[in-house]
Amino acid sequence: MGRGMKAGKKPGAGGGGSSMQKQLQQLQQVQRRMEQMQAELDEKEVETTAGGGAVSVTVSGKKEIKKITLKPEVVDPDDVEMLEDLIMVAVNEGLRQVEEMSQSEMGKLTGGLAIPGLM
Repeated sequence: MGRGMKAGKKPGAGGGGSSMQKQLQQLQQVQRRMEQMQAELDEKEVETTAGGGAVSVTVSGKKEIKKITLKPEVVDPDDVEMLEDLIMVAVNEGLRQVEEMSQSEMGKLTGGLAIPGLM
């Protein structure tokens, strides 16, 4: 039972380990780049408007509302529903744009691969 058996190597098995190690290193690099990209995305902001600019909403890359600006003429006590609708439209558009931005940036990194648990 020579030394080859003691080492646990089979013929042709030597290349598989280094290939697996390279893949693991590549995945770790992708993970680090994704973390960096996510941090950069978190710092970005998008601004959306509704009602011809009567309502403006700023949303962070973390999907947090940072600012809502209302023009005085849109504040009508007799039509609160319109103001609510305009705010909802602007907020939803901001969230949609942040999601689109995030998917676009992550897609550049992963090359469009669907990797479970990353998105």
